[in-house]
Amino acid sequence: MRADRLVATLLLMQARGRVTAAEVAAELEVSVATARRDLEALSAAGVPVYPQPGRGGGWQLVGGARTDLTGLTAGEAQALFLLLGPSAGAAGTPARSALRKLVRALPDTFRPAAEAAADAVVVDPARWGEHGRERSELVELLQSAVVRRRRVELVYARPGREPGTRRVDPLGLVDKDETWYLVAGTDAGRRTFRVDRVVEATVTDEPAARPADFDLAAEWERVVDRVEQRRAGFDADVLIDARVLHVLRGHFGRQCEVLGPADDGRVRVRLSAPTPVMIAQRLAGWGAQVEVVGSPPLTAELARIGRELVARYAARPPPPPPPAGGGGGRPDRLSGKPPSGRHAS
Repeated sequence: MRADRLVATLLLMQARGRVTAAEVAAELEVSVATARRDLEALSAAGVPVYPQPGRGGGWQLVGGARTDLTGLTAGEAQALFLLLGPSAGAAGTPARSALRKLVRALPDTFRPAAEAAADAVVVDPARWGEHGRERSELVELLQSAVVRRRRVELVYARPGREPGTRRVDPLGLVDKDETWYLVAGTDAGRRTFRVDRVVEATVTDEPAARPADFDLAAEWERVVDRVEQRRAGFDADVLIDARVLHVLRGHFGRQCEVLGPADDGRVRVRLSAPTPVMIAQRLAGWGAQVEVVGSPPLTAELARIGRELVARYAARPPPPPPPAGGGGGRPDRLSGKPPSGRHAS
């Protein structure tokens, strides 16, 4: 996990003062390229890590070797925890535990900002059916508001409604497969806002209320559970070859639950969606690779799709075979050039 490596790299530099990427790679058992990227990430985040070119050079912390984290300034500590937080995983993981220990090693005056930075962002890679969205420029502004604990005024547009203004207490950001969400406190309780629906955001000087026991990762799990319950009104079990299970899980995300191995060596999987037709539409392209187990509504939908495809395409005559000998100068389909071995007239 990258958070583990970044913490280990920083502590290694504090112990030795100056290191090369090759030394970090050997110590952490990673490639030199990975070690160099980690060192560059620490430097880019504002941690005082700088390369020293030339013979006898390497990477070092400004001010020489340190044995603890108390040499970091408030801004440097905040930058470090903003970098580590999203990759540390959920509460209870070793990386998240390491961050908590690092927070306790900081001076009391730095601790609140560092802790807020470590918990400002959660990364959830499981898809909700959308992909390829660009990161909004509002994310950095909202992340700063989370860390500084400042109330934000949002102009927010729901689909089919006029934009409205809301004043919220930002609690954290979640990156879910390149779609960003803001978890915030409101007068009506905690709410989740899609950042790409935020028309405008203004950070105010008012302090934001943040519960002392708030855990962003745990709160996001509750949000996801509620959403999935609304989305999953129909369940069906299927059998699939274990070698292509990862592809099916990529299609269905959290709505794909692995139940265990079947007697014939395949894997039994439970799929969920609001209606049977939504599962059938995704499974139709799998053909005989997927077998539905005991779900008449789903098999009926698959049969219907199959009949529609047969009715449309089965009666069409097959394309004629290509002429023997290269087709007598017929242009190539992709390039528009004549076939190799012949000259254009």
